[in-house]
Amino acid sequence: METAAKPESAHEEHGISLASTAEVGERQFLRFKRLNRILHIVMIVSFMSLALTGMTLKFAYTGWASFLSRLFGGYESAGYVHRLAAVAMIGIFIAHIVDVVRMKKRLYPSWRSLLLGPDSMLFNKKDLQDLIGNFKWFLGRGPRPEYGRWTYWEKFDYFAVFWGMAIIGSTGLMLWFPELFTMVFPGWFLNVATIIHSDEALLAVGFIFTVHFFNTHLRPEKFPMDIVVFTGRMPVDDLKDDKPLEYNMLVKEGMLEENLVEAYPPIVIRAIRLFGWTALCIGFSIVVWIIYAMLFAYQ
Repeated sequence: METAAKPESAHEEHGISLASTAEVGERQFLRFKRLNRILHIVMIVSFMSLALTGMTLKFAYTGWASFLSRLFGGYESAGYVHRLAAVAMIGIFIAHIVDVVRMKKRLYPSWRSLLLGPDSMLFNKKDLQDLIGNFKWFLGRGPRPEYGRWTYWEKFDYFAVFWGMAIIGSTGLMLWFPELFTMVFPGWFLNVATIIHSDEALLAVGFIFTVHFFNTHLRPEKFPMDIVVFTGRMPVDDLKDDKPLEYNMLVKEGMLEENLVEAYPPIVIRAIRLFGWTALCIGFSIVVWIIYAMLFAYQ
């Protein structure tokens, strides 16, 4: 993805022999641990379920929404699926927060070092420089930026989940338990919550199935699919190209070797790609259905 140093220069700089690099190439860099991969897969399934059932209700006046509702067993059944998927989404969000707290206790002396360190998910000055550098690279006015562990668009995608849980999640709970919330808020809050929940969900679906899909899968260097979030593994050459700053740091600190694992067998990769292609096709189909509804069937 990003500009990488030539292999020979990298070896000379860090004192790595060509023989040792060939040995390393037989294994892959472990980028995501098992819990991260499981949570992401559950998130994909729950988000797809929320999108399908939610858009079915939002665009109930269209033929494709009626067809989908019948597949779910009717609009009432689709509502049950929607709520079940929402519970799963809340569950993985809580599980992730707990995992972050445990990671802090295990690896970081303070919250400051976690939140402001080089591997932080918070935006920093380097992200702004990379954003500007990327535009310059697009226009042929400069080299491609060299990224570390997280790119600025990966951080944006990450915090989009927090925004979604806060806005879409809270309004969804209000609509799920109206009697409870109207004990605190006036009744007209439910009307506002309905609008916010519907429109923010539409925005989230549109973003995930276009911008996020492009950044993750459709960029030339990743097309047609990047499966690292499913396998947790990536070839060392890809790490060197995609995340040159992280690669150089790992080599410099002698930590690259201890993060190398065996690649998955081909049958596992085929199963992962089947799941990925299914998700991509469903996502792009939803975008097409939404565009059709808003252009030709809007009521």
